[in-house]
This record gives sequence, C-alpha cells and structure tokens, in this order.
Amino acid sequence: MSTPFTPDVVEAIKRHMNDDHAEDSLIIVRGLGGRPAVTSAVTSDVDAEGIEFTVDGGEKVRVPWGETLTERAQARKAVVRLYRDACAALGLSARGEH
Repeated sequence: MSTPFTPDVVEAIKRHMNDDHAEDSLIIVRGLGGRPAVTSAVTSDVDAEGIEFTVDGGEKVRVPWGETLTERAQARKAVVRLYRDACAALGLSARGEH
C-alpha cells in the first residue's frame, strides 16, 4: 500500500500516539475497530489509508481513515475524527481539541 509518509514520519506519528494518546488509541479500537473488550492498544503502523494498532495478545486491528491521506498534516485531523467517531459509537463524551 502506498503512503505519503516516510519511515521517519511514521515513527514520529506512532511515538506521539503511543506516548501522548494511548487512551485515545484504545477508544478508537474499541469504538471503530470492532474490539470493544480490548484492554491495550498500541499504534503499530500508519499509512495513507488507515492506522493500525496491536492489541491484547498481539492481534493487529486496522481502522481506515475514511479517505486517502496525501500529506502528514492530514494525519492529526484524521486521528481526531476517528477519536470523536469512536467516542460517539461508545456513548462517551469526547474531549476538546487534541
């Protein structure tokens, strides 16, 4: 799958998600990844089509962006959209802007 992100950018996004938004990743996997009972979710890959998480026991769960990203700046907005959609799906109140 093609990606507009260099390996360094992918690593930076993964690091940011795992260091600063671990709980958001869990909410995304529970609400949009079809795994409502997982207890951990680590961002393991990012590309133009979606974001991938490694969850309990090492299973990979991929959540599509809903659009094809063409530049790095779109990733932040796409993650925020997934987070808010997941909160809505789970009946949670979303925090303000990330």
